[in-house]
Amino acid sequence: MAETMKALAKTAPGVGLELIDAPVPEAGPEDVLIRVHRTAVCGTDIHIWNWDEWSQKNVPTPMITGHEFAGEIVAIGKDVDRPLKIGQRVSAEGHVIDLNSEAARAGHFHLDPHTRGIGVNRQGAFAEFVVAPAFNVIELPDDVPYEIGSILDPFGNAVHTAQQFDLLGEDVLVTGAGPIGMMAAAVARHAGARTVVLTDINDFRLDLAQKVAPGVRTVNTTKEDIHDVMKELGLKVGFDVALEMSGSPIAFKQCVDTLIMGGGMAMLGIPGKPMETDWGAIILKALTIKGVYGREMFTTWRKMLGLLKAGLDLSPLITHRLGYADYREGFEAMKSGQSGKVVLDWDKAA
Repeated sequence: MAETMKALAKTAPGVGLELIDAPVPEAGPEDVLIRVHRTAVCGTDIHIWNWDEWSQKNVPTPMITGHEFAGEIVAIGKDVDRPLKIGQRVSAEGHVIDLNSEAARAGHFHLDPHTRGIGVNRQGAFAEFVVAPAFNVIELPDDVPYEIGSILDPFGNAVHTAQQFDLLGEDVLVTGAGPIGMMAAAVARHAGARTVVLTDINDFRLDLAQKVAPGVRTVNTTKEDIHDVMKELGLKVGFDVALEMSGSPIAFKQCVDTLIMGGGMAMLGIPGKPMETDWGAIILKALTIKGVYGREMFTTWRKMLGLLKAGLDLSPLITHRLGYADYREGFEAMKSGQSGKVVLDWDKAA
């Protein structure tokens, strides 16, 4: 095995990433070393690229970024007791937790307050090799290609959000047609929702959503009134469940306004800054609001692989497939809003 590898890194504070030569990391006693085949660009990666206020507070430099990936195991630490094998096709949960935390000891792994993120505050997967704890490794079925394996992390966000409320036979509003919002709409359809409405202001992504989540009613809220759409669909009172995926204060208000009395809202989208809201409306409508973070370890992973096996097709979501050396093109596509998921191929440079 080579001693160095290609990697995308934030080498110093500032905008952008650099393609560098870095030492191949070594797997610790409880880790595995993974040869990366595909990575996907996440919204978090865009924040890190832009070096915004959040990134400045949370991302140390130098740092190899990237946390959505799939590859194969090439080395296993001496103390790993899971039945993992060299050559095994895998992805991994990107949230690295303290197994001695109170949350972990209670079985609530995803609620560990000291969670560290691969590619955020520990070395990441935009590289030819990445180290991950064996505990975090997810085995990929043979029928899940590497490119789909590389987008399971955000798919897990969508599944976890959709799991917060019973969707069977319900009318569901999804606000925000980013990649995770599209996947959440697809999950709601597969979960047996009666009606799924997906709102945004980006026509490209709303059009793409029709391929990712066939049968979903898409609404550009700058061109259509959501209340007119509700009448068209026969919603006499409102939506039963809202999945807020955008972080937009306007979308949040839309959810509150259109939910039925006693309705539920799951929030994955993070507002860019504190926002005001009419708490009186929330209280008087007896709404239940749940904040959603990451994925449940590892219930969400089992469910998302089950959904893929049951026929949910994520491949239309991938709009750009690039060699890793063309990463700048990929990041520009993501920032433009004219893309779904961007996947980088680490088996070839271009």
